[in-house]
Amino acid sequence: ITSIMNRVRNLKNKYRNEENITDEFNYTKISADTTDNSGTVNQIMMTTNNPEDWLCFLLKLEKKGVPQMDVSLLNRLIGRYSQAVTALPAEKYSQDESYARILVRFAELKALQDPEEARDQFHLARLNCKKFAFVHVAFAQFELSQENEKKCKQILQKAVECSAVPLELLETALQNLQLKKKQLLSDEEK
Repeated sequence: ITSIMNRVRNLKNKYRNEENITDEFNYTKISADTTDNSGTVNQIMMTTNNPEDWLCFLLKLEKKGVPQMDVSLLNRLIGRYSQAVTALPAEKYSQDESYARILVRFAELKALQDPEEARDQFHLARLNCKKFAFVHVAFAQFELSQENEKKCKQILQKAVECSAVPLELLETALQNLQLKKKQLLSDEEK
């Protein structure tokens, strides 16, 4: 537990430092870049600063392209998700589904760049939002995509043990894993 808490603390410090550097960079290019969305971010942070508003903003931003194909969009999304994670205290929002979705999507985007950092983000999501089955399934799917079938199964079994909900989602994922499917959940099951 101490090791995990130290990793979480290191990640938080790392992203705070990166955010400061990113903000300084963004201030110098705001006038030239109309896709910056800093006005929207500032409005969210200064008014409501809740997971629902952040998630709505981030999903709209994702609709502007395909992150897997557009490195610029991917970097912008990772920066904004990082801002959201930093702005939303885990102690306050760990029971909030939108917060959990932000953490999971941030980890999924990080997986496109750096699987080790993505793994750390999935650990953080699971640590903070363990009651949501989709958090565990997303992490298990990541491990399966990294060809870590044993780890995938362990994650799903631990999710069942910690009573993540809905249980049916976890059972379906475990069944699909046993059937050697590459996707733990189909689009309909999600």
